[in-house]
Amino acid sequence: MSTTGPAVLPISSAQSIESQPPAATPAVLSFLSHLNDSVRNGLSQRRPWAELADRSAFSKPESFSDAIVRVRKNYSYFRVNYLSVIGLILAFSLLSHPFSLLLLLGLLSSWIFLYLFRPADQPLVVFGRSFSDRETLGILIVFSVFVVFLTSVGSLLISALMVGVGLVCAHGAFRAPEDLFLDEQEQVSTGFLSFLGGAASNAAAAAAPVVAARV
Repeated sequence: MSTTGPAVLPISSAQSIESQPPAATPAVLSFLSHLNDSVRNGLSQRRPWAELADRSAFSKPESFSDAIVRVRKNYSYFRVNYLSVIGLILAFSLLSHPFSLLLLLGLLSSWIFLYLFRPADQPLVVFGRSFSDRETLGILIVFSVFVVFLTSVGSLLISALMVGVGLVCAHGAFRAPEDLFLDEQEQVSTGFLSFLGGAASNAAAAAAPVVAARV
């Protein structure tokens, strides 16, 4: 008569469950949250679009120096509107060239997920080969140079920026700013891409622990 031992019930190890990587990286979520808040805060400061397109306020500048003064005053007042126009032109240019858009998204995703927010204690492994942080950084730099300078992405971005800046300068030069009122304190405290500066600082704060761990 054969005897069998007691049945052993499978027990899942809590340690193995805890060792699994989280579904989303907290640093990436923090970065996206700060970026979203900064963009929302910046867009809330835009001026009415009807005021931007008021035909009665357009006139020919008396001289080149007058046009420069107008551009500076109009930019100080319509700063967010102007940046929104440039952003829309960039977005339209990229959407009209899907291949360039995919290359740019791939480049940004590579920097975010392969270097900036990748845990320092987890080396990059591709096809069974492990890459150090310096090797990963070098590969990303070479990939960035290739995408920006050896494809249509660089020329597309430069062309879109030139068109956007040209439209902004033309509008600022021909719109008389006499009816615009901007506090001197607000004019001094806000600069070019100031509302995006908050997003950049928040992104740096979110990425600082990961970058410091690599160093």
